[in-house]
Amino acid sequence: MKHIQSNPTHPTIRVLSEEQVQAMHQASLQILENTGIDLREEKARQLLLSNGAYLGKRGRVHIPNHLVQRALASAPKRLPICNQEGELVMPLTPGEVYFGPGSDTIYTLDLETGERRYPVAEDVCRIARLCDALPNIDFVMSMGTPVDVPPQDHYIHAFIQMMRGTRKPLVFTARDRRDMEHIWQIACAQAGGAEQLRQRPFLINYSEPISPLLFPVDPVEKLLFCAETGIPAAFIPSTNLGGGGPVTLAGAVALGNAETLAGLVMTQLIHPGSPFLYGANTAAMDMRTMIVSYGSPEWCLGNAALTDMARHYGLPVWGTGGATDSKVVDAQAGLEAMLSIYSAYLTRATLVHDVGYIEAGLTSSMEMIVLCNEIIDTVRVMIRGVTLDHTTLALEAIDQVTTGSGFMADAHTLENWRNSLFIPQIIDRQRYDRWSARGSLDTFQRANRQARKILSEHPARALSAEVEEVIAQVLKERAV
Repeated sequence: MKHIQSNPTHPTIRVLSEEQVQAMHQASLQILENTGIDLREEKARQLLLSNGAYLGKRGRVHIPNHLVQRALASAPKRLPICNQEGELVMPLTPGEVYFGPGSDTIYTLDLETGERRYPVAEDVCRIARLCDALPNIDFVMSMGTPVDVPPQDHYIHAFIQMMRGTRKPLVFTARDRRDMEHIWQIACAQAGGAEQLRQRPFLINYSEPISPLLFPVDPVEKLLFCAETGIPAAFIPSTNLGGGGPVTLAGAVALGNAETLAGLVMTQLIHPGSPFLYGANTAAMDMRTMIVSYGSPEWCLGNAALTDMARHYGLPVWGTGGATDSKVVDAQAGLEAMLSIYSAYLTRATLVHDVGYIEAGLTSSMEMIVLCNEIIDTVRVMIRGVTLDHTTLALEAIDQVTTGSGFMADAHTLENWRNSLFIPQIIDRQRYDRWSARGSLDTFQRANRQARKILSEHPARALSAEVEEVIAQVLKERAV
């Protein structure tokens, strides 16, 4: 039989029409030029004013349209992110989708006791080790704010522990420019120098302005440092519905789009072509509890709208998935994680974070990461579509089968079942008697068992003597 085209059409959804995209863009330009931003960092302020921005009556910096258009023209459309060995593993391009955990939780679920407690530095390393071993986790964030280190240094220690736990790319947070400088020194040692790190970055900085429209000194200084050194920057406003943003989704997206474009303008004025990850957070604030809901459908829809905007701009986009408002890894957790992961895939968000968050981002859970790893695997089966070729159509097997006998023992089945069928690790398909005989484990218990097994078999990473020397120097300097 003649070979048949086997490249499937991957399903994708859009939530904004082209007319709506244009209207959203114009609304954001109006916010930047007519309303302006409250910019507190002097270097960025003077940089904007010397390039055509102007001060309004309230002291805000008003950014004209031509600066936005110039920034969009110079911003790179692809961010080549490497692992810590310098191998390209995440070419952040519109249309590609990568998943990883979140950062800086206040609590963690103890893997051995189930206790909800404060995280320590070793937890950050253990979670990084877990993520390093899971095939559907592409990058790592800290998933904890360690309490057993000096409070002013916890971002530094979290970064070091992530490096010791994984070779995968890192998305890191920092307190201020001093933190950035020290993390950059350590990263340069790992990469082999500043220019090597610029050419083959393995880290992305995540920081936020304060919505609505406040750009304080520290996040802007971090943003400018990224542009100066070539560190890819994710400058992500949180225009959460009814909190940092209007309660209407369109208003929250328009504001978030304006704020992230303001960050883009600053980076491109420092250095045209500076790597920048577009996006915003648009979770709903539950008006009954005043809690920002990580499982809200509005966040999925807002991510989808922002991905449509990013597609229009040709920029890679920040996304969210695999998180829940549930306090435990239960049916609600699975439901909310599946919804957000599926929608992130269908809308083609580029870098999808917060995998493994429970309790509305307050708590990290290794069991949740393991469960989401399997959800991502499951969703990929749906997304890849149907392949048609000589093997998959199985016409010879159909022609030769005996009527009524089925294909269980057919040679075609034996040769192709491993590549044709999804084989879950956490989802249980046993019959009741066998499931009961093996301990009647529920989903949480199976995820816990797998996480423990991975940690028992996947050791921490040994950093080079040169990197450890720089780490020691940095920690010594910070102790003074």
